[in-house]
Amino acid sequence: MRLSRFSDYALRAALYLAAHEGRLAPIAEIARAHDLSQSNLMKVVNMLVDGGVLRSVRGRSGGVALARPGAEIRVGEIVRLMENDGPMVDCSACLLRGSCGLVRALREAENAFYASLDRFTLAEVLRARPGTLELLLGAGPPGASAMAGPR
Repeated sequence: MRLSRFSDYALRAALYLAAHEGRLAPIAEIARAHDLSQSNLMKVVNMLVDGGVLRSVRGRSGGVALARPGAEIRVGEIVRLMENDGPMVDCSACLLRGSCGLVRALREAENAFYASLDRFTLAEVLRARPGTLELLLGAGPPGASAMAGPR
């Protein structure tokens, strides 16, 4: 299975915000840190806000932050939001529609995929590999790593 670019952007943004938990980050900062398109990231952030993963604050000193602690946000939740939890394939124009044995197999594979992603929280992913947290903290504004506190 291949994730959409929106899922990729969403996971990067969420990990960035988990590393900088406790402070608002401007979307432009996240886009710069990951070298992403700011306009595409804005769409992703809006979807994550609508889905309850992020919260946003408007205004000059506004930005986005996790809506809940990173230890409570599962990777599968983010991917489901971005992938719209629709079918893996479009069977509407298929000759075998309604008579295909692949539908069940694909549904089981998709369920197993999400069950695997649901095992991991943002906080766990941040600490799964040495250096991940430090890289994300270093990508923030000057002094951000000092603001983050002990991990």
